[in-house]
Amino acid sequence: MPVKIPKVRDRSGSGNKFNSVLVPPYLKRTSSLDELLPWLYLKGISTGDFQEALQSLLGSQAGNLSPGVISRLKARWIEEYKQWGQRSLENKHYVYVWADGVHFNIRGDESRQCILVLIGVTDHGKKELIAIEDGYRESTQSWEELLAGVQQQGLDKAPSLAIGDGALGFWKAVSKIWPDTRHQRCWVHKTANVLNKLPKSVQPKVKSALHDIWQAETREQAYTAFGNTLKRFESKYPKAMECLSKDKDQMLAFYEFPAEHWQHIRTTNPIESTFATVRLRTAKTRGCVSRDSILSMVFKLSQSAQKKWRRLRGFKLLADVVQGINFKDGFRVENDADREAA
Repeated sequence: MPVKIPKVRDRSGSGNKFNSVLVPPYLKRTSSLDELLPWLYLKGISTGDFQEALQSLLGSQAGNLSPGVISRLKARWIEEYKQWGQRSLENKHYVYVWADGVHFNIRGDESRQCILVLIGVTDHGKKELIAIEDGYRESTQSWEELLAGVQQQGLDKAPSLAIGDGALGFWKAVSKIWPDTRHQRCWVHKTANVLNKLPKSVQPKVKSALHDIWQAETREQAYTAFGNTLKRFESKYPKAMECLSKDKDQMLAFYEFPAEHWQHIRTTNPIESTFATVRLRTAKTRGCVSRDSILSMVFKLSQSAQKKWRRLRGFKLLADVVQGINFKDGFRVENDADREAA
């Protein structure tokens, strides 16, 4: 839409200056378009194809979106990421944290690049991105450096619960940096690991049996379903059942927290759903993405996704978790006998 901006020049030397509030000076792209560019890049459009792709939407006015403009935007994303990584985390308290390592094919690297991601929920129920770092696979050293880094930024309060997959490096780092934090293994990752060791014909039956475990109303019922699953399939599929039986207590740690939070803390879904788009982008580029591009893509996508994250269901109960109140099978323990049993 063509807009005529009035030109007002103060020649009297009084210092008065006119700037339009609706159309700031030197503006060539609207804020909505700036938000669109990272998403188009993540969807697989290369820097050289932006002008052609946007001309169908903006007409001939898209002429300034040259490859050089997109490259400068990518450089600005990297600078924004570096500044964000040095922000202060003082007075922050994350009750739950989700952690995962997202793997990508990096141009010129023999090994797959791993981006370590940490997301937390505040005591007010708001989900926030805590840290994004690149590391060597998911080693203990890489996770220790990430957790130590957020401590240096001012995060001095350990979370009550950490949710992650079966990567041993993360759990060793958590035990060292946050020794009082409880562990919850992701049921989505565990289910996938178990099913990968089974023939396809049996996978639906075992998957249904696994659902009976983590969807049980009480820990006792979950243990019963656990034993029934092992008894039913262990003789024929010992490797799959051995994979299931590992980390049994960590798989069921969510029963010690409010039932309203179970759907959030049983899996690492907040991370998996966010980075599905990034995986799509790297798959389309077939490994022709640099390390800096990966970091900027992950950062910008996370920033966009964070605006749409909903507050944790039952967030008022987070205050009880912070105060150390015991929960049994999702409900608050009221009397001393039940508290001692819990």
